[in-house]
Amino acid sequence: MCIQAIKSIDLRGVPCPLSFVRAKLHLEKLEAGQLLEVLLDGGEPIEQVPNSLISDGHQVKGIEERDRFFALTVQKA
Repeated sequence: MCIQAIKSIDLRGVPCPLSFVRAKLHLEKLEAGQLLEVLLDGGEPIEQVPNSLISDGHQVKGIEERDRFFALTVQKA
């Protein structure tokens, strides 16, 4: 099975826990195994969202620090 192209959502400026809820809603639209790139602010969003998604059963494939924000790559369970 090949992994589908990455979808991307920009949640910069979205506070917790709303950023987690929005990421979760986008993941629900994907098929198992597909990747979602989530752009997040530093601080609480990048500290909380990855752990919350892992608790939901998804896999965090990578966290990349970019210019004043983070790109989180998540694979849907």
